[in-house]
Amino acid sequence: MQAFSAPLQLGGTFVLAYLLGSVPFGLLLTRLAGMGDVRSIGSGNIGATNVLRTGRKDIAALTLVLDAGKGAAAALAGWYMFGPSAEILAAIGAFLGHLFPIYLGFRGGKGVATFLGIALAVNWIAGLLACAIWLLVAVVTRYSSLAALVATAATPVFAWYFYSHLYMELAILLAALVYLKHRANIRRLVTGEEPKIGARKEAS
Repeated sequence: MQAFSAPLQLGGTFVLAYLLGSVPFGLLLTRLAGMGDVRSIGSGNIGATNVLRTGRKDIAALTLVLDAGKGAAAALAGWYMFGPSAEILAAIGAFLGHLFPIYLGFRGGKGVATFLGIALAVNWIAGLLACAIWLLVAVVTRYSSLAALVATAATPVFAWYFYSHLYMELAILLAALVYLKHRANIRRLVTGEEPKIGARKEAS
């Protein structure tokens, strides 16, 4: 039985983390606040940046915290229960859950807040540096997407320097998925059509 316990534990950790990551806090909070479906405005995304386009900064901030929190909680729980392997699987599971939530037909957010939450949980120094870069680029350029792209690209370097190659590889994988989900944003940044933070635009 012991030979099967580790795979079952790791598999169960991944599934539970995925289900946690799938919780669409942005959608739930905007509905509870009486603002309808956040997917019908702006970019149609369920993340904090699009929630901000409703004009409710408090709801956007809470969405940011909860989306980051579910990534951090999954990674920390995995590490606490079963060690580093479970921590990595839980982090991947929660991140995939946010990007491809089972509750919303696998159409979710872009993963930036969840990415940062995972980074903070895995190594707080690397996570804080990633958050600082996101904030700096966002304040200077007013482009949330550009801030996300720069911060996630830098995080694997921080993970390697302050932690290990294994966590650098995790950061590379998650960053690649962030870039994949930001394909349209990258095109708009190149053409100068990307909306800035707080700007309203019609749902795409």
